[in-house]
Amino acid sequence: MKNLKKFAALGLSGAMVLSLAACGSGTKNTTTDTTAAKTEEAAKTEAAGDTEAAGDKAAAGGDVDKSQKLIIYTNSGSNGRDAWLKEQAGTAGYNVEVVQIQGGDLANRIIAEKNNPQADMVFGLNSIEYEKLKAESVLDQWEPSWAGDVDMTLGDKDGYYYPIVIQPLVNMMNADLQNPPKDYTDLVNPEWKDKYTILNFGGGTGKTILASLLVRYKDDNGEYGISDEGWDFVKSWIQNGHMEVQGEDYVGNAISGTVPITEMWGSGVLQNQTERDYKFQIMVPEVGVPYVTEQVAMITGSKKRDLAVDFANWFGSADVQAEWMKQFGTIPCQPKAVEEAPDDIKEFMDQVHPQDMDWGFVAANIDQWVEKCELEFLQ
Repeated sequence: MKNLKKFAALGLSGAMVLSLAACGSGTKNTTTDTTAAKTEEAAKTEAAGDTEAAGDKAAAGGDVDKSQKLIIYTNSGSNGRDAWLKEQAGTAGYNVEVVQIQGGDLANRIIAEKNNPQADMVFGLNSIEYEKLKAESVLDQWEPSWAGDVDMTLGDKDGYYYPIVIQPLVNMMNADLQNPPKDYTDLVNPEWKDKYTILNFGGGTGKTILASLLVRYKDDNGEYGISDEGWDFVKSWIQNGHMEVQGEDYVGNAISGTVPITEMWGSGVLQNQTERDYKFQIMVPEVGVPYVTEQVAMITGSKKRDLAVDFANWFGSADVQAEWMKQFGTIPCQPKAVEEAPDDIKEFMDQVHPQDMDWGFVAANIDQWVEKCELEFLQ
């Protein structure tokens, strides 16, 4: 079996590249941006002292009023995660409200609430979305007590967000599916017409899998950096498949064979196998599958910063992340938590391997890619 301790470093060693490139990808007016950046930097420097003091206080176990309601935004609260987290947090003395919002919509929601923030912290988004939030100045710098325990090449060098969970993104398939496809390139064949579910591009999983296909066709002279062959392939892939319909049980459809293949994040595969007592086949292309890292961050403007940092210290700890893993099949960034991985997680980790992706290229182009696909290819 592969060395579990090396797993966290496999897929997202390029996460810092993504973070740096994404931050600069939206630059349009250099003079205006530079002036604004200097003004913002002065404000951030002044605020950093207060933020660091709050973080130090929470990390040192300073007095925080846990009875205050803490509002937590996440795109990783589905399938009972929100209820479990609220219950476990309550046992630890916290009073939390977990608000589940789809990945792409979540980042937009936080930006829209910039002048009147409704949440105190956020977890679950990947680096692409967090870099958008950094650029909009809606995140604060901080440092959790466990920062030294995790591989910070997976997080943010500037200290705005920190890694908690690794998610390989795969296609899971009906156990009885004969001659299953080995790669996405097989899915465009007529035999797979309407036999695979594509998750919508507003969510992190659907968006990242789309990107993992397009990066195979990188062309500096192509539209948005993609060759004509790449766009033709993605068009065929979208139109030959079944786009997710809100409210449908696409996992149940895979089990019944109605639509026997569906996209899924790693912990979703493991959780559904446990809850539905079913063992899926997993499609792992020779080039690998995209890995993303879920992160946790503090939202600018929260009046409960000490409490939010204290909660993040608890949530990101090895003990809590080990329980989160056992309950929901997540792959934690905490090495000590990974050591407690049950057999099904170890087996899944041995099945998958990371696709080599240019995350900076993805960050610079993903919004345009999604827009083109939604406008031109969706029927």
